[in-house]
Amino acid sequence: MRALVTGGSGYFGETLVNRLLQAGHTVRVFDLNPPQSQENVEFIGGDIRDLAIVTKACTGMDYVFHNVAQVPLAKDHALFTSVNEQGTSNLLQASHACCVKKVVYTSSSAVFGVPKANPVTEETAPSPMEAYGAAKYAGEKICQDYSQQGLDVTIVRPRTIMGHGRLGIFQILFEWLVEGYNVPVLGKGDNIYQFVHAEDLADACIKAAGRPGFTFYNIGTEEFGTMREVLENLCIYAKTGSRVVSLPRWPVEVGMKTADLLSMSPLGPYHALMYGRSLYFDVTKAKKELGWSSTYSNNQMFIESYDWYVRNRATILSDTRARSHHQKALKQGLLNVIKRII
Repeated sequence: MRALVTGGSGYFGETLVNRLLQAGHTVRVFDLNPPQSQENVEFIGGDIRDLAIVTKACTGMDYVFHNVAQVPLAKDHALFTSVNEQGTSNLLQASHACCVKKVVYTSSSAVFGVPKANPVTEETAPSPMEAYGAAKYAGEKICQDYSQQGLDVTIVRPRTIMGHGRLGIFQILFEWLVEGYNVPVLGKGDNIYQFVHAEDLADACIKAAGRPGFTFYNIGTEEFGTMREVLENLCIYAKTGSRVVSLPRWPVEVGMKTADLLSMSPLGPYHALMYGRSLYFDVTKAKKELGWSSTYSNNQMFIESYDWYVRNRATILSDTRARSHHQKALKQGLLNVIKRII
């Protein structure tokens, strides 16, 4: 296939590009920043909010994988609207005009907010509870509108993405572990939390591109447990003296929200909303219709990601290049004080 990957220089986008290249496909990347490796990849730089350049990027493409998004760490409502909503509208308009065969839209589990019941299925009604989730859900509705105009679109909703190279809020966790600081959970930490490895998600997106017709797929690992379990296993593996400690959920959530409002923490409303709550997908539909299955468990992907961080820590902490939020170290702000207390 001739495939366009928007956001192809970002964390998940790079993984998807590599998988497409390995399968022998022709790949074009559209992003603000060039990919780390441009070998065998065509690059078009531009802003997803610029319809003309987006149309240029879609021209001649058979398949489009849309991954450009402002993530929760951006904490900018205006950008959530202009990038995640209007940018998606531009991408779909251009894809329709360029007669693209299939668009695969990477959405988010944030469209479900705090679900009333788990596991979440494709039949569960979205109910976002913060600005990022609302913007991603708005993008889904635009996809549905274009599907009614004849554009073939599939929506893929991943759980929280992990894997080697994943930084952002996980860089904070890994740095605390390296330094031997304790890791908090809210309450007992018995909330069931599912992740997905970037490689498994890329596999699902490519398989979804090969199945015609508008639909949704929820994607997450099939081996997962509680938040406490995955963090305790990682602490045991790291052998740095870190341990998991319980903090009272409601006061901490209020504190996280207040710190966010005062710009004292890198964590955003979505992290305060979900860190102490359960969310996990039933992936039966993807397994049945796509022949997809996960290859990484929660524990495996955390250990792999931590090992990668330890090996590359010096480079990561000194890297000043323009990168996506998920590809760089974060300033911890108030968290630098909290880690010394717990």
